[in-house]
Amino acid sequence: MPVDPSTAFRVLVGNSDAPNGSEPRLGGQLRERAIWVDESVCIGCRYCSHVATNTFVIEPLLGRSRVIRQNGDSTDLVQEAVDTCPVDCIHWVPFEDLDRLREELELMEIQPLGFPPKKSNRLKKRRNI
Repeated sequence: MPVDPSTAFRVLVGNSDAPNGSEPRLGGQLRERAIWVDESVCIGCRYCSHVATNTFVIEPLLGRSRVIRQNGDSTDLVQEAVDTCPVDCIHWVPFEDLDRLREELELMEIQPLGFPPKKSNRLKKRRNI
């Protein structure tokens, strides 16, 4: 029995609420809010990356937590990571704010954890007269 090749181009019309494999987690729903780590406040304790391993990672150069996948873990697991943060640097924010927050973070001069701070160019050594 020959197969009609045009069947590959037929598309069902209408919105289906059934899982289609395009969701972040198969069968899951998109969250209403995104998770954000304020790296300027993070102390690199690693609690969040141990609790929600598919959502948070420790950035290797700065030693601070960073979100790598918005829907990597369940909402309850991510909320547990938020609750375990000792400095409250993990926040639920609107998805629309992520680009602005990322730009603000890039403008900051964040020092790597565990290294002495860089010398500021603003301060000059005093000369003894």
